Amino acid sequence: MSTRTLLSGAALALAVAFAMAIPPGCAGSPKPPAARPALGDHSYRITTSSADAQAAFDRGLTLAYGFSHEAAIEQFRKAAEIDPGCAMAYWGIALVNGPHINFPMVPPDKAKSAWEALTRARALAPRAGAVEQELIAALAKRYAEKQPEDRAPLDQAYAAAMREVWKAHPRDADVATLFAESMMDLRPWDLFTKDGSPQPGTEEILATLETALSLDPLHPGANHLYSHAVEASPHPEKGKAAADRLRDLVPGISHLVHMPSHIDARVGRWSQASQANATAMTADAAYRAVHPRPGFYAMYMAHNDHFYAFAAMMQGQGAEALEAARAMVRAIPGEFLRDYAEVADGYMPFASEVLMRFGRWDDVLAEEAPPRNMPIANALWRYTRAVSLTALGRRGEADAEREELGRAVAAVPAAATFGNNPATLLLGIATRTLDGERAANTHDYAAAVRLLREAAAIEDGLRYNEPPDWIQPVRHTLGAVLLRAGRPADAEAVYREDLVRYPENGWSLWGLERALRLQKKDAEADAMKKRFDAVWSRADLTLASTCLCQPGV
Repeated sequence: MSTRTLLSGAALALAVAFAMAIPPGCAGSPKPPAARPALGDHSYRITTSSADAQAAFDRGLTLAYGFSHEAAIEQFRKAAEIDPGCAMAYWGIALVNGPHINFPMVPPDKAKSAWEALTRARALAPRAGAVEQELIAALAKRYAEKQPEDRAPLDQAYAAAMREVWKAHPRDADVATLFAESMMDLRPWDLFTKDGSPQPGTEEILATLETALSLDPLHPGANHLYSHAVEASPHPEKGKAAADRLRDLVPGISHLVHMPSHIDARVGRWSQASQANATAMTADAAYRAVHPRPGFYAMYMAHNDHFYAFAAMMQGQGAEALEAARAMVRAIPGEFLRDYAEVADGYMPFASEVLMRFGRWDDVLAEEAPPRNMPIANALWRYTRAVSLTALGRRGEADAEREELGRAVAAVPAAATFGNNPATLLLGIATRTLDGERAANTHDYAAAVRLLREAAAIEDGLRYNEPPDWIQPVRHTLGAVLLRAGRPADAEAVYREDLVRYPENGWSLWGLERALRLQKKDAEADAMKKRFDAVWSRADLTLASTCLCQPGV
């Protein structure tokens, strides 16, 4: 039975709690006993005479910390309706119309809304407290009445201004969190170099968030951002405490419920990663009931399914992974595909990629082509078809599909991106991996290993993302080819490297056990088998190879 099916009762309870937390017109149903409020209980005291305005502001701020920006705007507007003289309500509207690490830009409509709200906040600022006035003045550095083409100087000025607010109020966890986010927005998903060294500003971000958490260990924004800040670092285990706190800290914001999986995946807690995303999907159902047009937040919802499928794949759960992959694509609203087609593009063939991962070649070939206006999706779809035809030994058709893949790759715009990486790099991995598999199937192992090592080198150079933008590690194919070529010692090294990058993933645990066994290292192989059995305990696949494109040995 699906984990999500088991959680259906919890989803209903959460829907009730979430509906109570975000009015209007949803009151009347009792909250489940002993349940944490759907939006948690974080509060930041502002200048207002209305308890209802304060409560709406707190909801808005918590939603902002959870990257639920459209819902946050609703709550800040509600606070302003209740108390038109509340400067911080307008500050909040301006804040969440700005850039963030997953969308580091400000479209014209957002820029206009931000400037209008900021203008109102500045006019009301004399009625507010000292810290509020400083926050409003700092935010004024982030926007201009006429937004320039290059807004980087505005973002830098905002971060510099927030640093001064933080220096003036070193005991304020919210100021610390807002300053840290302003710094993270200057380098979205780029806090560490490829060798793990911190980028400029990263150490200040980490120190600021660690101070925020020492001041308020249950701060939703600080725990969220700290998880993001350390996940790509050489020491993601530093985020385990924050991840564990986030699991039930704000149960109504699915992105915060999901966030522990970013750390779980980095430290090999695949089962916990699955559970975090299953729980997040129940929160999504409740969220959609209140916000049927979620805007950009729809991508966070899709991300939960995407991550669930990734974790399931690493545990050999093909049916679970495929269900989540199809749900992800189904759940992306048509208006999102229209307005953010370039963001959704590479995600659309995900079901084909899952089918390929589990060796369901005929099912891959039965998958329909993605929309024609999505060039990355079409290229990746062609890739899965070529892999499938190669694995089936249908050589003539595989050759024709390889040519179609070449044409599809050429049609992808040079500037196109998928996740955090240029599409050209990802498709470079695809073509080399495919050509390596084709070479292996003609027993040209020297060429196959060379091509697959080239693909792995490109994969290693990708910018961090979670799940990774290249979803099936190349080393799973490379290790299988090395075993087939009679090189178990080399395969051992490949699988050990993959386990550094993806700790405790079942595929490489199995591959490493097999490589050790072929070298008569039975004691080590026995220990590896125990680890594999633990990860693979709910799998629906019996392995014979770490890439089903290659026969086992």
